[in-house]
Formats: sequence, C-alpha cells, structure tokens
Amino acid sequence: MAKTFSGKEIIKILTHEFGFFVVSQKGSHVKLRKKTAEKVITTIVPLHKELTRGTLFGVLELAEVTEKEFKKVA
Repeated sequence: MAKTFSGKEIIKILTHEFGFFVVSQKGSHVKLRKKTAEKVITTIVPLHKELTRGTLFGVLELAEVTEKEFKKVA
C-alpha cells in the first residue's frame, strides 16, 4: 500500500464503507465500534496527519478488515 492516510481519512472510510460509528475520543485517539449479530468490534484510530503502515495495519486488524477489502474502497 503506497498511499498514506490521515486518521480522519481512515475514520471516514471505516464509518461510510464498513459500518463503524464513533463512540468516543480521548486526546488524539478516536474509538470506533461496529455491532454485528455475533459480536461487537472496536478499533482505535489516532488522529495523526499521516499514519505509518504498521499503525494502519493495526487499526485494520482490530477492525477485522483485510488490506484487500480496504484497498477496494480507499
């Protein structure tokens, strides 16, 4: 994944494309949540101007979104 994303861009994509909603914010970190029939999925997104690749993959892992799924909509 060559393109970098800001925290705001990631939040926008996760909320509009994957059904997450903002739960709370503490400092520069935003908590997103998604409820499915089986469980509740929570992820934390830092509001940085640019997220490193590892941070992005960590956010996606917590959100249970694959890199392939994310690339389709990003």
